[in-house]
Amino acid sequence: MPTTPFNSELIEFLDASPSPWHAVSAMAERLTRAGFSELSEQDSWSLEPGAGYFICRNGSSIIAWRQPQDVDPARTGWRMVGAHTDSPCLRVKPQPELSRKGYFQLGVEVYGGALLNPWFDRDLSIAGRVVWRDESGELHSSLINFERPVATIPSLAIHLDREANSSRAINAQTYLPALLGQAEEKPDFRQLLAQRLTAEGESGVAKVLDYELCFYDIQGAAEVGLDAEFIASARLDNLLSCFIGLKSLLAAQPGVGQVLVCNDHEEVGSMSAAGAQGPMLKQWLERLMPDADQRNRALSVSMMISADNAHGVHPNFADKHDDNHGPLLNAGPVIKINSNQRYASNSETSAIFRHLAEEQGVPVQSFVVRSDMGCGSTIGPITAAELGVPTLDIGVPQFAMHSIRELAGSSDAEALSRVLTPFFQLAKV
Repeated sequence: MPTTPFNSELIEFLDASPSPWHAVSAMAERLTRAGFSELSEQDSWSLEPGAGYFICRNGSSIIAWRQPQDVDPARTGWRMVGAHTDSPCLRVKPQPELSRKGYFQLGVEVYGGALLNPWFDRDLSIAGRVVWRDESGELHSSLINFERPVATIPSLAIHLDREANSSRAINAQTYLPALLGQAEEKPDFRQLLAQRLTAEGESGVAKVLDYELCFYDIQGAAEVGLDAEFIASARLDNLLSCFIGLKSLLAAQPGVGQVLVCNDHEEVGSMSAAGAQGPMLKQWLERLMPDADQRNRALSVSMMISADNAHGVHPNFADKHDDNHGPLLNAGPVIKINSNQRYASNSETSAIFRHLAEEQGVPVQSFVVRSDMGCGSTIGPITAAELGVPTLDIGVPQFAMHSIRELAGSSDAEALSRVLTPFFQLAKV
């Protein structure tokens, strides 16, 4: 299975996005190249029918949209796709420096529901956002990325823990501090950040005041398998959906209102100023349609697709799936259904997606969690409850969700994009 231009660009995007801030920056760059204009939430807006715009909040959430060509969006509503920019990871603590037995380490905090075992013995780097003061006293906010391996978390030898393969539990406080080197005196981590900022081209860095930094695996995204059937990468959940949504929006022709919203903080509950349970999308809608009656009429003929990866049936753990609802990699996108509203799909929104997929010749799968297991959730139910908009939960099937390195089918991302592009153009739902 040869590399497609779609997957080549996907791999480039994944490698450029080691943190939510880098992901939003990469998306903003692509939107700008495509002719979309960035707006500030602080400014007044003058919007043109059919034109493309985007806003960023916290540097880690983004809303991109095309204005409807009809001056009254209440007639046709909005076609919305939602995803999230964050992924489970290890984050650097505010006062992280540790010095033990002559080794320099950084304390970490677990962000989200991470699988912890795969973090051991990896070549790790650091990326995220840094706030610093220059020599004149002005504050700046910059992205930072060490790019090369600067840390690792060594495993304890099995000789010192004979039960490691059967019963070792990971203590996040004591087992996970990352090893950065050897030092007689404990280095100042903020000073190391200042040096890195200077190396990346920032001038006049006087003091690093604060940061939000992620450890990440330096190994890049790649197609794997005898015939390159799979894509292996960090952060497929859910940068894969962010990229698919972005490509679909850019490929769509202007017509009805088209919206892509990618929120931060989904992995920790979404309740933040930039999260899906926060006010960002609602405030954006209120700015575009300040009249409540018009806004409610528009939402009644709108639809949201929440795109977040689905659990593919693992060949070694097939019993973890309902026999009739085990999605296969490279067999098409997955509609996610839960009667208890952990997913927001219903028969009407599912039918619209199935109809569009049939028109594009794209197969569709279904996922329902086993009745004796708990079910995860997405931004879909949150958005449906906040806005009252009909919503569908879908995703690309993957393995190893929340691991430091995940696996998806190499044909599924482009297949989903082929459905989302006509969805953005759908005249009526």
